[in-house]
Amino acid sequence: MAINDGLRPSSEVHLKGYLADQLDGSLNNRILAQDVQRLIEPFKLENRTETLYWQSEFWGKWFTSAVLAYKYHPDPRLKKVLDDAVNGLMATQTPDGYIGNYAETNRLQRWDIWGRKYCMLGLLAYYDLTKNKKMLSAAVRAADNLISDLKKQDGIIVTKGSYRGMAASSVLEPICLLYQYTNNKKYLDFAEEIVRQWETPEGPQLLSKSKINVSERFPKPKSWYSAEQGQKAYEMMSCYEGLLELYRLTGKAVYKQAVENTWENIRNTEINIAGSGASTEMWFKGKEYQNTPVHHYQETCVAVTWLKLSNQLLRLTGETKYADAVETAYYNALLGAMSSKGAVWAKYTPLNGQRLSGNEQCGMGLNCCDASGPRGLFNLPSYMVMERNEGLQINYFAEGNYIVKSPKNQRILVVQSTDYPLSGAIKIGLNIAKPEAFDVHLRIPAWSKLTKLSVNGEELTDLIPGQAARINRVWKLGDQISLELDMRGRVVETGSIVKSMAIMRGPIVLARDSRFEGAGLEAVLKPVTDAKGYIELTRLPAKPEEYLMSFKARFIPESYTEKPQGTVTVALCDYASAGNGPVASFYKVWMPQLFNPQKTETPTISY
Repeated sequence: MAINDGLRPSSEVHLKGYLADQLDGSLNNRILAQDVQRLIEPFKLENRTETLYWQSEFWGKWFTSAVLAYKYHPDPRLKKVLDDAVNGLMATQTPDGYIGNYAETNRLQRWDIWGRKYCMLGLLAYYDLTKNKKMLSAAVRAADNLISDLKKQDGIIVTKGSYRGMAASSVLEPICLLYQYTNNKKYLDFAEEIVRQWETPEGPQLLSKSKINVSERFPKPKSWYSAEQGQKAYEMMSCYEGLLELYRLTGKAVYKQAVENTWENIRNTEINIAGSGASTEMWFKGKEYQNTPVHHYQETCVAVTWLKLSNQLLRLTGETKYADAVETAYYNALLGAMSSKGAVWAKYTPLNGQRLSGNEQCGMGLNCCDASGPRGLFNLPSYMVMERNEGLQINYFAEGNYIVKSPKNQRILVVQSTDYPLSGAIKIGLNIAKPEAFDVHLRIPAWSKLTKLSVNGEELTDLIPGQAARINRVWKLGDQISLELDMRGRVVETGSIVKSMAIMRGPIVLARDSRFEGAGLEAVLKPVTDAKGYIELTRLPAKPEEYLMSFKARFIPESYTEKPQGTVTVALCDYASAGNGPVASFYKVWMPQLFNPQKTETPTISY
């Protein structure tokens, strides 16, 4: 039995302020700046000679980003680019239905199916936007060709390519969407067959191992990037995205449970303070190592897919823990990877170190994270305010206007007035033509321990951090919700023997930056906190061209002398801006603490 989502995206979003600026920068400097013909070139018949690499993913990643950007901001310039891009790709489809760049003798190998997946996702995204059946027909032919090619060989998808078939079998997502659009049972049968093969000895066993740590599901392989590697973060989450789509089609609870189990495990064992994780693109029980230098840390494609998977679960269930995870990842890991006003994306982003752009891949003039970063960026707007059967739900906070429908199909204009996350003050107006009774579910972030919420000046009580406040009333024109979130500086601690500390404020990770303190980043500093573990932050003058926010705070410096020398004041800025200014700089999130065998404890707050 098919399952409906608990939440439905808003129909229109018009953002203002900080997030709007980031989205506009990405649209103008990355999406519209892309040489689309270069992305299409590998698919042409005369260029189908590939045997190894992944050029065929770039069109689909860029195109799905561009479709999301157009949904957010229907720019006529972008519409023309999209039309040219999709027509250019479809023109390369050969009579057998194949869209790809692999040599005929090498089809299904390495990254061929992965590339086909991204082409189908792009075609289906544009069909969903335009309802142009040419795109659906091209996707159908591409899927039929894949099924035919597999049957001509051995019919086994999990032995194709690397990572226990996760890259290839992540094609589950567009196959499920095809069944949704066509109701052709062969696509549902193929989807179920993919999942059946997951549980074979050669497969990734994504259902049966869903309660096992994602970093420990299989023995460490002899070759890191190989067929036997079962810990590949991005591809694993892509498969689970497809599994959620299959759950929506079938209602089989085991599918949803496997995704939920794995999501919890990733959050608890892998996701760091900035909201992402993975080393050299694999899960590695990374949460406990986040205060150490980590090789190839936090791939942007991992952050994007974690964000997308979390928002999928939010849409399905309405549970606010998923929005908490998305918000942290978005403001820190994702925006921290973006620079040059959206033109460039870092492939890897350390918590202590430098911001460095990724290397070009496959001779395509960009890398996978340049193409994928905007997919995460433009994923957020339609999830900010969403419809529910009994009303609406406000998941994220940003200055702007949001349009949704009420349970009685009235148009509701939701107006958020706020400079969040600079402050925690949020005013929310509901503009509706006729009074109507319905629920407003408003996310109270898990980190906001002291929250004030009122409607038309009447304060609501019994708010629970990490849950949504449910406001049931007859809403009318002019009603206003006032929300005040707890923006005190929080000290976060990690490490077992040698401790490290970091500072967060709201959803924002703060960092020291060599722009502010020269060569002083190596100084050992202990935050000065109150009895409850909070640190006082004093805002510094705004420099929007350099950072979103900056504060000064007091720290106790290293006490190698017999008597402490008193406190020092140190500047901190938001993690996304650290090392991301007009002048290259080093930054530091985690501050190692002196080892003290007396084990004096400092009150800390989890993030």
